[in-house]
Amino acid sequence: MKKITTTPFLPSDVQVESIGKNRAKISAYPFENGYAITLAHPLRRLLLSSSVGYAPIALKVEGASHEFDSIRGMVEDIAIFIINLKNIRFKIIGEDERVEISYSFNGSKEIKGGDLSNDIVEIVTPELALATINSDVELRFTLILQKGIGYVPSEEISDEFEDGFIKLDAFFSPVKKAVYSIENMLVEDDPNFEKIVFDITTDGQVDPIDAFEEAISVMYKQLAVFNKVFDVNMEAVVEESEEENDDLKEFLVSISDFSLGARSYNALEKANIKYFGELVLMNEDEIKNIKNLGKKSFDEIANKLDELGYPISSELDEKIASALSKQIEALKA
Repeated sequence: MKKITTTPFLPSDVQVESIGKNRAKISAYPFENGYAITLAHPLRRLLLSSSVGYAPIALKVEGASHEFDSIRGMVEDIAIFIINLKNIRFKIIGEDERVEISYSFNGSKEIKGGDLSNDIVEIVTPELALATINSDVELRFTLILQKGIGYVPSEEISDEFEDGFIKLDAFFSPVKKAVYSIENMLVEDDPNFEKIVFDITTDGQVDPIDAFEEAISVMYKQLAVFNKVFDVNMEAVVEESEEENDDLKEFLVSISDFSLGARSYNALEKANIKYFGELVLMNEDEIKNIKNLGKKSFDEIANKLDELGYPISSELDEKIASALSKQIEALKA
């Protein structure tokens, strides 16, 4: 039967896992039924739309007057050159939000992204091709790189550039993929709790874990507008949640850290009792009924619980006991 409560259950666990280059999985749990999707969907949207990246917003190629022009001695015309340029991912070194960089190449050469790296910008896709030039040509071009979010088409870039510059569509987002799955999990015999698993891949301009952290920050800042009318202190809410988790930490110590005798430890291990808090939640009869737990082992466990300030059958605060029970169920799921 479902318990009647006055507040939603607060999830308590987050797992962060780096998977190869520029990819990470982030999991959070356990959520009450329906809460996982409520948080997961807007966070995904923020990852894709609000992650800060870098992109060229204007290009000037010496000898070319427009994007459909061509350069003698360069295999690609300007339109293909621009497409290749947009695929190359830049990262401004330092705090500047906009930089202007000029390049010059001559001699027979296949120019790749890595050739554009210098002390002003880092190229995170150095293997991508930009252009191929013949031995009798000198290719000169200038880029204006900008820091930004989302996508801005060239016609909406309001900046005015000097003659010869071609405005470019700017795709700033460094997040290549942001997907999530929601898994059911068992908490206190209730199979309707949920776990969110985010799978995030970036292009290398930003670490996926940093991108996720920034998305959470943006969400908090957006919600803060309601504080102008409603007395909701987001920091206090977060602190309250953290305090509740801190209250549980002492109970989540592994029984392997208690230096119990081999008989006591083996009996608890076979009964799948892994945490100190599980013993605190049990009464005297429940502990005595653990299979293969003799009187000496019972006395040893009783002395250890007494030593730690929680004699057998101690009564925990109801809220802490409920949160602890759910937390242990989640950890063992």
